[in-house]
Amino acid sequence: MRETRSMPVPDGLDGMRVDAGLARLLGLSRTAVAALTEEGAVLVDGTPVGKSDRLSAGSWLEVELPEPPRPLTIEPQPVEGMEILYADDDIVAVDKPVGVAAHASVGWTGPTVIGGLAAAGFRISTSGLHERQGIVHRLDVGTSGVMVVATSERAYTVLKRAFKQRTIDKRYHALVQGHPDPSSGTIDAPIGRHRSSDWKFTVAADGKPSVTHYDTIEAFQAASLLDVHLETGRTHQIRVHFSALRHPCCGDLTYGADPRLAARLGLERQWLHAKSLGFAHPTQGQWIEIESKYPADLEHALDVLRSA
Repeated sequence: MRETRSMPVPDGLDGMRVDAGLARLLGLSRTAVAALTEEGAVLVDGTPVGKSDRLSAGSWLEVELPEPPRPLTIEPQPVEGMEILYADDDIVAVDKPVGVAAHASVGWTGPTVIGGLAAAGFRISTSGLHERQGIVHRLDVGTSGVMVVATSERAYTVLKRAFKQRTIDKRYHALVQGHPDPSSGTIDAPIGRHRSSDWKFTVAADGKPSVTHYDTIEAFQAASLLDVHLETGRTHQIRVHFSALRHPCCGDLTYGADPRLAARLGLERQWLHAKSLGFAHPTQGQWIEIESKYPADLEHALDVLRSA
């Protein structure tokens, strides 16, 4: 049976849209709140309201909450093309293929790094949420490259702290449209959720601080291959920052890439690759740097540009 929450609208939500206000009040996504309003599950003073209606302080709010999701489980599932780049008693680093998520999540039924490691016989750290055990950082489903997972409790704690304190050297290679000016530079622009979508992000004045450093490796007629160093690690950071400069990653149709160029390069996803991770070993202390080669689809796109 679904739970119903009843309360007066707090003063701090006065004048806010229903979807934005209830997302803040109840910890739901704006998409989830919008779905509730469509069901007629959100009442203000006894009357159903829409997602874009405005809240008034003191009005009586009644919300029939959605059913809680079933607990996610780790299903051992071999992942085709996922190679082990490094492994010891504390960590395992993989070359994550495109189309693979870091861990299980609501709505995702495809392969995961954690499931692939479980199928390969790796014992993962039990720290973190059940479906995210051992996960100290993530790569998007559509991004390939180096990803490290903790296999001991000590490694999980140390690496989580290292990512938070920005002592990890994260380097990506990105093929972006056109030629950024200057050819080497820093993008310092806060990133927040896009108003129209919970899964899309944008440069926003009230977003989280986000800093991206880049250098041009190779320039082509239609695009530039960049070495990108992340100082922060926001979701979609590279994609959002270069889209904001009007140099989106080639193939990244979500963030404004030219579909004709994507087709010419044979790209069905953004040209973005986690090239290397450098960090102090969480228990032994020595500096480790793990690198990944370009997968076939990204290499093909470069070959097309070079042949032109």
